[in-house]
Amino acid sequence: MPELNIQEPAGEIVDSATVRIERLLPGPIERVWAYLVESDKRAKWLAAGSMDLAPGAGFELVFRHSQLSHEPTPERWADADGHVHHCHITRCEPPRVLSFTWPQGHGEGAPAEDSEVTFELTPQDDGVLLVVTHERLFDRATMANVASGWHTHLGLLLDHLNHRAPRGFWSSFTEVEKLYNERISAR
Repeated sequence: MPELNIQEPAGEIVDSATVRIERLLPGPIERVWAYLVESDKRAKWLAAGSMDLAPGAGFELVFRHSQLSHEPTPERWADADGHVHHCHITRCEPPRVLSFTWPQGHGEGAPAEDSEVTFELTPQDDGVLLVVTHERLFDRATMANVASGWHTHLGLLLDHLNHRAPRGFWSSFTEVEKLYNERISAR
């Protein structure tokens, strides 16, 4: 197998249903927090959608992958552009912790329970340690997809916070997807 060109450290497979990814980002913490909670900033690296920062509040994440980088969307993911996730905030402690539900699909075979994603921010020297933990992932394929997605989206966040042109979303995703599929299937 050819060597993978992964720019940032891979996430950790914590258990059969949890993945955790850490990134050291340029601060201050309030700036990073803004990229998590403000729709216009979050849309640059993940998805748009206004948030009422109160536990129990519902919100939507509107994914526009075609607007994240210069790359066209591959046929395989053509239906992902414009996809809407219906989420609910479960924990909000500005500017340090944000948790919310994450839908795991619909239809036959999809779990009744949503997964949950938590962002934890900790000042560290001149930067901010961001820890993203995604829990209650219902199968290996979902875990590989979610880990690959977070790895790629966090790379875009890093690019924006460092004032760099965003990397190609789909080429990055495809590369890290190979890594996570190998890691998860080896468990």
